[in-house]
Amino acid sequence: MMERSGMDAALLGLFLAHLATALEVPLDLPQPPTITHQSPKDYIIDPRENIVIHCEAKGKPHPSFSWTRNGTHFDIDEDPNVSMKPNSGTLVVDISRAKAEHYEFVYQCTARNKHGTAVSNNIVVRQSRSPLWSKEKVDQIVISEGRSLVLRCRPPAGLPPPIIFWMDNYFQRLPQSARVSQSLNGDLYFSNVLQEDSRNDYICYARFPYTQTIQQKQPIIVKVLDLDAINDTMAAFYNDTDLFSDEPADERKPSFLTPSGPSSSMTVLRGQVLEMECIADGLPTPEISWAKVSGDLPTKRTSFLHYEKTLRIADVSESDAGEYRCTARNPLGSVHHTIRVTVKAAPYWISGAPRNLVLAPGESSVLTCRASGTPKPSVSWAMNGIPIENSPKDLSRTVEDDTIIFTDVQAGSSAVYQCNVSNDYGYLLSNAFVNVLSEPPRVLTPNNKVYQVIRNRQASMDCASFGSPLPKITWFKDSRSSTLDGDPYVLHDNGTLEIRAAQAHNSGKYTCVARNSLGIYENHIYLEVKEPTRILKQPEYKVVKLGRSAVFECKVKHDPSLVPTMTWLKDDGELPDDERLIVDSDSLTINDVGESDAGVYTCIMNTTLDHDSASAELTVVERPDPPTDLELTDLKKRSVQLTWIPGDEHNSPIHKFLIQYEDSLHHRGHWHNLTEVPGSRTTAHLKLSPYIHYTFRVLALNAVDFSRPSFPSRTVETEPAAPDENPTGVQGFGTEHDNLVISWKPLSGLQHNGPGLRYKVMWRQKVVDSDWTTVTVANNSKFVVSGTPTFVPYELKVQAVNDLGAGPEPAVAHGHSGEDLPVAAPGNVQAVLLNSTLAELHWDPVPAKLIRGHLKGYKVYYWKEHSLHKHNPHLVKSQILTFSGDHTHRRLPGLHPFSLYLFNVRVYNGKGEGPPSPNQQIVTPEGVPGAPSSLLVTNPNLDSLTLEWSPPHERNGHITGYTLRYQPVNNSNELGPVEELALPANETSLTLLNLKYSTRYRFYLNAITVRGAGPAISQEAVTVMDEALISQHGADVGAGNTQTPHAIAPSPPRRPPPKARTVNPFGNVSSSFGEDGTLISWDYWGPEQNVYVEYIVQNSEGEEEWQKEPVNGTQNVMLKGLKGGLSYRVRLVAKGHHDQPLHRSDELLVSVPAVASRQVDIATQGWFIGLMCAIALLILILLIICFIQRNKGGKYPVKEKEDAHTDPEFQPMKDDDCTFGEYSDNEDHKPLKGSRTPSNGTVKRDDSDDSLVDYGEGGDGQFNEDGSFIGQYSGKSASRGTAEGHESSEAPSPINTMNSLNSFV
Repeated sequence: MMERSGMDAALLGLFLAHLATALEVPLDLPQPPTITHQSPKDYIIDPRENIVIHCEAKGKPHPSFSWTRNGTHFDIDEDPNVSMKPNSGTLVVDISRAKAEHYEFVYQCTARNKHGTAVSNNIVVRQSRSPLWSKEKVDQIVISEGRSLVLRCRPPAGLPPPIIFWMDNYFQRLPQSARVSQSLNGDLYFSNVLQEDSRNDYICYARFPYTQTIQQKQPIIVKVLDLDAINDTMAAFYNDTDLFSDEPADERKPSFLTPSGPSSSMTVLRGQVLEMECIADGLPTPEISWAKVSGDLPTKRTSFLHYEKTLRIADVSESDAGEYRCTARNPLGSVHHTIRVTVKAAPYWISGAPRNLVLAPGESSVLTCRASGTPKPSVSWAMNGIPIENSPKDLSRTVEDDTIIFTDVQAGSSAVYQCNVSNDYGYLLSNAFVNVLSEPPRVLTPNNKVYQVIRNRQASMDCASFGSPLPKITWFKDSRSSTLDGDPYVLHDNGTLEIRAAQAHNSGKYTCVARNSLGIYENHIYLEVKEPTRILKQPEYKVVKLGRSAVFECKVKHDPSLVPTMTWLKDDGELPDDERLIVDSDSLTINDVGESDAGVYTCIMNTTLDHDSASAELTVVERPDPPTDLELTDLKKRSVQLTWIPGDEHNSPIHKFLIQYEDSLHHRGHWHNLTEVPGSRTTAHLKLSPYIHYTFRVLALNAVDFSRPSFPSRTVETEPAAPDENPTGVQGFGTEHDNLVISWKPLSGLQHNGPGLRYKVMWRQKVVDSDWTTVTVANNSKFVVSGTPTFVPYELKVQAVNDLGAGPEPAVAHGHSGEDLPVAAPGNVQAVLLNSTLAELHWDPVPAKLIRGHLKGYKVYYWKEHSLHKHNPHLVKSQILTFSGDHTHRRLPGLHPFSLYLFNVRVYNGKGEGPPSPNQQIVTPEGVPGAPSSLLVTNPNLDSLTLEWSPPHERNGHITGYTLRYQPVNNSNELGPVEELALPANETSLTLLNLKYSTRYRFYLNAITVRGAGPAISQEAVTVMDEALISQHGADVGAGNTQTPHAIAPSPPRRPPPKARTVNPFGNVSSSFGEDGTLISWDYWGPEQNVYVEYIVQNSEGEEEWQKEPVNGTQNVMLKGLKGGLSYRVRLVAKGHHDQPLHRSDELLVSVPAVASRQVDIATQGWFIGLMCAIALLILILLIICFIQRNKGGKYPVKEKEDAHTDPEFQPMKDDDCTFGEYSDNEDHKPLKGSRTPSNGTVKRDDSDDSLVDYGEGGDGQFNEDGSFIGQYSGKSASRGTAEGHESSEAPSPINTMNSLNSFV
């Protein structure tokens, strides 16, 4: 038994392998027949057309066909009306000479060749029938209102059943509702009837789908009676006898018209549609609801029809069996009905029908026929159409229920097996052949097939193959180094190679190889991975006004090898053929947009492989149409109701309605805004004023604009009346010290209420028992009372009066007569010093009666009388500090230390200031000083330099001394240790000795008083003369580029001596040079804000203009446009208003050096190394030439050059050893030639300034054949200075370069 189970498992594995790779046998190979097409089992035919019963099959050799009819052989040749199509088993019955009903039988087709026989299903042929409606007498139906009613249809039985619907005489469908609906059998149900249901044309129609014929029943007449009215009429004729015994129907709880009883049952087949219905009687009309008693309804397959009266479940399964409850409910109660559903099932395949087997001799496999059903179906087998038990015995075949096991099959055992599965509700018949072949592999997919796929999408490359035994498929790519198996490749059992997400590197040549024991076959496939099509910029939602243009953009990116096609759709359909629509490569333009252009526009970019699309909606808006049908209702003395009908809003909701009126009595032709109402309202309650002839109109506003005005309403005239209100905004004030101006806001035209409007103005002083003074004013909004005392309070009233009377009693307003200047000053004025810059002032308030007006506040006038230091100037410039409100003390900030101030205090009102208080003194104590006004570096030497400075402009006390701090700075701006010196107050210069050679220093200088040290001024300098001149910058006050990590405050502007103050606002104008340009620094104390620098080349032609450089409020500027080697005239200009003269500084002559760079280690520079190599090579050549000349005994003809040369240290080349003359070694201690130049732009010759440049080596000088120099010496001519002033344009002297190198060593 265990062996049997093991064999079954092995055979099952073989079956599954063959099942998963079911092969399509090529038609050029022997194979049993296979049915490819047949008519349905239940075949309903149209009796008016020839009968065609299909039966098509394939096989090798091509099969022959035969038929059975009702289980017996059907000899086609004996029936002249029946023929069979050539090379086919399809029967054609000619009914022109016979009736279709004579061929209503059960047919079965057989297809056979030498390898087997296949059979078709049993095909039951029936003709479609559409019988006529049986004649019947239809009586008129008379029914009382509120009763239930059923109109029966009872259509004739047809094949297939007809489709039922109810219509009237005009072929219009009768309206249905929750009260009136059609049942599944076609009857028309009324839950309760109404008088409107009375009609004489209730007609039931039946449509037969096969014959496309429609038949109708006789019309049914229904008359619904209102019994109360009829009984009253008939009583006069029948002695008060009630004609109708039925009373009109009262309201009642629901009851079911169908189905009947509390429960019912039904059976449905699996896969079909289950339809259950419940129709109820009741008044009011009941509502129907459904529920499954034993579970939930299948949401996705459930739908409700006929106003919830029908429950429909599609594709029924066994899980849908159970009890369903329908409930009918109205306000009077409810009723239930339970439907028990049983689900049966005709046979159905579990894992599909049996599949063909292709086996090689000696192979084993299984043929399985797995099916299910309710009740459980039975399975029977046949071979070549003969029951298998009656077929020849075959030792390689074993039948076990629904499975046939084949073991070690042999050639010639091919056959077709039929599996028949059946139960009470149907059957399944399937053919499956077993074809025993020996065949080498072949690939059925075309060779060199090209697959194109979009990147990141699935790529599937087919390798359909055939062979017996079953071929094994392997795949290779390009070099065939290894098989393609594993991520990202998936090899399917049918040979297809899949790449889940193809990438660009997956493109290339693929080879699929099929092999079995009989041979090998390979095929080439090409895969091309393309870039996806993407819409980069999608069209956007547009709201466009009527008549404007709309542009939808649709920018697309696609693979360049694919041909794109852009298509635009409107509302999923084609664009209208309209010249206003312009389609470009990446946009759609709609000109002169109309309302019909509104919709959804979609751009679709198609390629042969993919597409992308995007949509946007176009909404066309326009201002709304004007409202219509203005109607005035509910007219009262002071109000009226206005209603209207809105116009078309044109896709833009109406935000509000504006109601306007015209007063034809006073301002005919002028429309005024009255009120607004929200856009959701179409009525307004309007308040009316007396003595107006109103005409109204309405405007609608949406997002576009206001509509045109509506047509005016009819005119409403109101009667005059006394004013309802008085003027507002009454106030009293004085424009002079002896008057009172009474003003008010006049009434509008709507507030007049009648003719003759005037104003009654009343006033009195605000004292007890004072009488009112009254005047009447017309056509004015103010009145001036003269002769009033100064600043006295008054009570005021203004009342409106017209010809019909006076307005209500006016409210009392308050005011004052005119103000005058205060007559007293604050008393007891004192100052309390808080520190050297802040004082607190105190005073006594001025009595109110002496202020003579509204107290506005106090003003403090103060000025600096003079500084307590003898060097500071005398200043008398008054300043004002204003304090609003009633105060008796306030603080006075911003005072200068060590100064004498005078101040006084004044009170002020709305008229102006009062007299000043007596002047008081404030003496401020000493404070910390300002920064020194200047710090200059002079006389820089190798190890020393001199600092010169000026005292601070703002001394703020007695200077007691100075503090000097300094520290070295390296090339990376890192700071060294700090040295500090204390200096006496009377010193203004200092020479520092023993400084480091060629080192940059930073200096900080502070001034000191008894209150401490003030802010520092800083400066930088280098202990080499050239470096010092180049690096000298102005103080970091305003320099901007000398900021350090230390807290160094900028120095205040340095003022010139008093005698020069009014002549020139500029002082200490200086220049310095740096790598970034020429820095111009200065001091400035003028009031003008527009200051700039002007410069021009010295000795320039008169036509050349001064160049300007703005300074942006600083006191230095870096000029980057000055050319090296030239001298410039520089001056500063201060420009005030157009009517003020320009202020110019004295001109400064600035000579720009040709080279302005810091020392660098040229020994590491590439150009220097190359130059040294060239010089070494040149010296070697000179030595060789000298050696040759020496051997020849020649002499150097340089005597003339020696005589012309005036330098006493110049030494000619020695004749005896061809060496250069000796040079003084003091060059080692001199600065590098050409590294820096003096500030005047000239170069001084040192005593040992020897260079080959002097002999024209950099120019035309050459060596002659005998070693002598050719050409003139450049010598000591005036041009030499110029050449050296432009050192950057010539190659440096080799000897100077060597000396420069020595200076670094």
